[in-house]
Amino acid sequence: MKDHSISYFIEKYFLHFNALTLHEAAKSYKTHINNNGKMMITLAGAMSTAELGKILAEMIRNNQVHIISCTGANLEEDILNLIANSHYIKIPNYRDLTPNEEKKLLKKGYCRVTDTCIPEEKAFKKLQRHILMVWERAKRKSERYFPHEYIYQLLLENILEPYYDINPKYSWVLAAAKKNIPLIIPGWEDSTIGNLFASYCMKKLFKPFLVKNGIEYMTYLAEWYKKECINHKIGFFQIGGGISGDFPICVVPMLSQDIGYDTTPFWSYFCQISDSNTSYGSYSGAIPNEKITWGKLDKDTPKFIIESDATIVAPLIFAYILNM
Repeated sequence: MKDHSISYFIEKYFLHFNALTLHEAAKSYKTHINNNGKMMITLAGAMSTAELGKILAEMIRNNQVHIISCTGANLEEDILNLIANSHYIKIPNYRDLTPNEEKKLLKKGYCRVTDTCIPEEKAFKKLQRHILMVWERAKRKSERYFPHEYIYQLLLENILEPYYDINPKYSWVLAAAKKNIPLIIPGWEDSTIGNLFASYCMKKLFKPFLVKNGIEYMTYLAEWYKKECINHKIGFFQIGGGISGDFPICVVPMLSQDIGYDTTPFWSYFCQISDSNTSYGSYSGAIPNEKITWGKLDKDTPKFIIESDATIVAPLIFAYILNM
């Protein structure tokens, strides 16, 4: 380990409190993978717009990630960043914006995500034109796919390549598509492209059947887990809270309790990066031990919760794992 590396810095200085938890979680992640384990990563919030793809894509290429669950927003926003990044605008003083200033951004066609504004015409509309094409093709062929499979088609058929606006190695969805790793997109309808598809269904252009749904995602995940847990222990690395984490972690008790596969192993590693404090009824803020009572984790499962900003913590952990 070089003495000017991020890994060395973490080993030397991350010794207490949240820093120590970060250090231990990163080491345990590496141990899990080195022992032939596989890892699910879940993405909540606006991690794609925060450009986490720059390092997450590297994790995927280096076989440190084997399945991803994310919100529909994170799926599409990685693609929007890929095809329209130079048209984004940054607003460092976003906390000072008045309602009138926010309204002006809307009129100019910008959708704000904290300090970053995504251009409607250069990003959403551009993706809309091409996703419509693959939906129409599926309709003509009487085929149906998961939301992420339509995105994979756009990428693997190089349909979007003429519009690439950043180095494509920084797109985590493109990296995932090239390795064909499974994606789980629970609640995809709660995204701009999901809303768009719903609007087309209301206009009778499509039927909901064209896009596979959440129940099918759960059964798809269950089959993947059943197959992979035969030869691998499977870990769970959760960035943020919400449905991207809540949905997939339930596959273990579903298999063991609802179906009756008594040999279903618990998740073998658990780490969550969260800025949600433990409070009454807050699942996102629940400590990992609560998951033992639901049959998701075992009492001896390595468990970590890092109470901090994921845009700071996740790149550090990934850099450590990648020996940067």
